Amino acid sequence: MTKSGYHHGDLRATLLRATADQIAAEGVDAVSLRALAQRVGVSHAAPAHHFGNRQGLLTELAIEGFGLLADELRAAAGDFRAVALAYIGFAREYPGHFDVMFRSDLLRSDDERLAAARRTSGAELRSGVTGLGLDPTAGRAAQLAAWSLVHGFASLWREGALDGSELGGDDPEALARDMVAAVEFVGARTDSA
Repeated sequence: MTKSGYHHGDLRATLLRATADQIAAEGVDAVSLRALAQRVGVSHAAPAHHFGNRQGLLTELAIEGFGLLADELRAAAGDFRAVALAYIGFAREYPGHFDVMFRSDLLRSDDERLAAARRTSGAELRSGVTGLGLDPTAGRAAQLAAWSLVHGFASLWREGALDGSELGGDDPEALARDMVAAVEFVGARTDSA
């Protein structure tokens, strides 16, 4: 076998990047360790050496994704609009990660690093919800509503459900900004009522 795809550097990172790229282009069902090794140009045992099996590979990709998401949300500095747009932007920029991060059927649910990464990104998302000034007794419900809003939009966009829809449009970023502004407007009207 020729090793034309991989020459030097961090093989683990290269394998994760190739996996994310393949998921973004072909979906998670297309991922196999053998095909990944061939694509990167390494022995078929190399991915197994780093990740054990397919579930281990996808768990590592999800951990990496939650870290990237936390970084994006942290940069939004607690403002709901900025956090919501950062979440949606993450799904657009890292679709391969996004497609596995919330798929418990694909991941090692008992992985402590995965649980910690989820908690960290969740805390960053919640920081944006607290910036809305909602009634503190609505905390969990408001957090779930905010997460559902941004994750739902990101999933609809990622899965192509907005294509050709009366609710869709040609510019997903503008559509996301309008959606977040509409939710803030509805929230402001409810507060003043």
